[in-house]
Amino acid sequence: MSSRPAGSSRCTRRSRRSRRTPLAEPSSARVPALPLLAVGTTLVLWASAFVAIRHLADIFTPGALSLGRLLVGTLALGAVLLTRRWVAPTRGEWVRLVAIGVLWYGLYNVALNAGERRVDAGTAALLIQLSPVLVALLAAAFLGERLTVWLGAGLVVAFGGVVLIATSTSGHEQRDPWGVALCLVSAAAYAISVVLQKPLTVRLSAVQITWTACAVGAVACVPFTGDLVDGVGAASVADVWWLVYLGLFPTAIAFSTYAYALTHMSAGSLSVTTYLVPPITVLMSWAFLGEVPPALAYVGGVLCLAGVALTRRRPPQSRVAV
Repeated sequence: MSSRPAGSSRCTRRSRRSRRTPLAEPSSARVPALPLLAVGTTLVLWASAFVAIRHLADIFTPGALSLGRLLVGTLALGAVLLTRRWVAPTRGEWVRLVAIGVLWYGLYNVALNAGERRVDAGTAALLIQLSPVLVALLAAAFLGERLTVWLGAGLVVAFGGVVLIATSTSGHEQRDPWGVALCLVSAAAYAISVVLQKPLTVRLSAVQITWTACAVGAVACVPFTGDLVDGVGAASVADVWWLVYLGLFPTAIAFSTYAYALTHMSAGSLSVTTYLVPPITVLMSWAFLGEVPPALAYVGGVLCLAGVALTRRRPPQSRVAV
């Protein structure tokens, strides 16, 4: 006969049950669609950003446009952050936050704005979509993910797609290789930042991460203050509202929803979803700007998609007889 007290087995069963079921599980079970909704929101708003940037390209300089949207985003997110609990970042987290702010919110925006002066909105969106391939490379180098034959093949195919897009956009007065290069710089800044941001989501909220990085990016763009003042003075009321739109929606909201989705998904899986941005952008640029990328750019975009799809392939697992 067991000498354990009668209540002991009951307590043991309860403790086992609590270990099997995390405290956050019931809440996540009730709202499983929230991360997907966050991803969808991000994709639509980021796609609209390409169109808005293209519309404002002749009104604001690349630096002024970046500073303007970041200032609006910082103010909007700051108001939200006042209602949230601030978690003091560690020294390592501060390093990551500053790097993300400079690269993703500063360099990415300036390079993308400058690139969209030379290529159309749809082509720019297609070029940015090289980032998932770069994320895969960085994850293999710094996060210990295994390099496979499929990854190498996918990178070759995706690179061929980028070359095709670059070739198809050259020779046009507003579509030249420099625009392609600037968009690729943006893609690299984005990929590095995603890898840097993933560990931050363990302790810091999406709003805190986004506000801090946005504020850092705004500080990095302070040298463009004079250009922003001149641009706002010469812009129409409608154009200023386009700038405010960029700061509120594709910046404050979309980057926050992306950071939130990153807390529920791996960096690689989430980055692949951005391949829905180019077709959305093409439709928006056709509807609002009357422009469509060259036919070869579509083929290049398909090759980029196929290349990243190859990088996501896994070797089939052998069956074990029972």
